[in-house]
Amino acid sequence: MPVPAAKRRILVVDDNLDAAVSLSRLIALWGHDVNVARDGNAALFIARSVRPDFVLLDIGLPGSDGFQVAEALRREPGLSGLKIIAVTGRGEQEDRERSQEAGIDYYLLKPVDVPFLESLLGKAIPSD
Repeated sequence: MPVPAAKRRILVVDDNLDAAVSLSRLIALWGHDVNVARDGNAALFIARSVRPDFVLLDIGLPGSDGFQVAEALRREPGLSGLKIIAVTGRGEQEDRERSQEAGIDYYLLKPVDVPFLESLLGKAIPSD
């Protein structure tokens, strides 16, 4: 595996354990540091402590959905440079529009286009 241009801190948020583990293992193979959260509360807790560069966020979460989690992340001090990538099975236009309103930067449908995701994670991150 090639070494990434820059090692990133990535947070994968998905209530489906198999999906979260598979995606996190793939990203770790690319050389990034990965944390996993299974719900919105855990995602916020982890984001506050590890200050990820990217959050890969499922929309269909129990309790707070991915849109609510994205909005909460955008309100967190110190996370202004965070990039949020929705990774979801919900492809309706209204979901895409709501994702923009919630502050989600990219909207990817499952199954994820792996080369495209790898390219996104290699993009430069603006500083806080």
